[in-house]
Amino acid sequence: MIMPEVQDILKLYGEEYLKKHPMTPEQYKAFMSILNCRTASLGGHVDECDECGHTQITYNSCRNRHCPKCQTLLKEKWIDARKEELLPVPYFHVVFTIPEELNMIVYQNQEKMYKILFDAVAGTLMELTADPEHLGALIGLTAILHTWGQNLLFHPHLHCLIPFGGLTPEGQFIVGRDDFFIHVKVLSEYFMGKFLDMLKNAYNNNELKFYGSIAEYANDQCFEALVKSLYLKDWVVFSRETFTGPEAVLDYLGRYTRRVCISNNRILNIDDGSVTFKYKDYRDGSKIKEMTITAEEFIRRFLMHILPQGFMKTRYYGLMSNRNRGSKLKQCQQLADYQSPKAQFKDLLAVEIIKIITGKDVTLCPSCQKGKLKTVRTLVKGVPPSLTA
Repeated sequence: MIMPEVQDILKLYGEEYLKKHPMTPEQYKAFMSILNCRTASLGGHVDECDECGHTQITYNSCRNRHCPKCQTLLKEKWIDARKEELLPVPYFHVVFTIPEELNMIVYQNQEKMYKILFDAVAGTLMELTADPEHLGALIGLTAILHTWGQNLLFHPHLHCLIPFGGLTPEGQFIVGRDDFFIHVKVLSEYFMGKFLDMLKNAYNNNELKFYGSIAEYANDQCFEALVKSLYLKDWVVFSRETFTGPEAVLDYLGRYTRRVCISNNRILNIDDGSVTFKYKDYRDGSKIKEMTITAEEFIRRFLMHILPQGFMKTRYYGLMSNRNRGSKLKQCQQLADYQSPKAQFKDLLAVEIIKIITGKDVTLCPSCQKGKLKTVRTLVKGVPPSLTA
């Protein structure tokens, strides 16, 4: 049984959706890329077995970062490159979430508000860990933006992977406690203060726009009332238990990087204008449940998570920043007498990486199981496929 995919939903209902709803240029680009991924529209190549002459067509991937089909290899290459940046310290996973009252402001001002979110989180973590009361050292930080909840509704939050050890101002390498990070209450209050200060500055500098249901916030008094109410809210920061060892760290990284709002394996059924998918209900003990919504609503929710053109959803700070990765990070590894694993995939072809990951040789002829598939012809974009010249 062939399971339905996001691409199938766009093929069946995308044209109707386009007639009814405007899209941003970024949304339209992602929409068309996913629609055409691994089809004749993007071209491809004809492979022929050098033993039995078997031929087959392979279509090009769209490589769009929002496409569920195109993330696996990119994820594996990214994780492989991170091997050389590991430290022999406890690692923590900390998640920063903003109150839902801010969601529509964020959605209407994505580039500015995402920057505020990244800056507030990074500032919170870097400043608190620099304090001797908590660690007293420069740490590394990888922050990854997710904009969705399991139900595909807009829910911006940052996942942070933090090695709890670093370089002191005196040039020493120190390690934090392996069973406790900074208390979430401290993180929450510090984060709230930094975020709201940045939010107020952006408002005072006329860097924010308000439309539709939040148009009232263009009024100074309404905006001030909103900010005051946000100071009274509980800002959710979640710190997950420590985990150690390079394999565990890399496995954890793999769960959160290159992820799109919904993977194809969560889609259960497409029927009569509706889409059914499974989701994890965190408010009910993380039970796996099913949700059915119209295809139109599914596409709307999916497109909400298309990021602005060129926006970097994964960012690095402290020891992990480009400026420090080759110097201070290496210094920490040397002081700790730690030899990080070497990256394997740097100079390898995609077929070679796939063989290492899966054990499958995709160049082996599926017909005779002896010969190798060689590319004999390139298919031009948009031209109907043919196995003959």
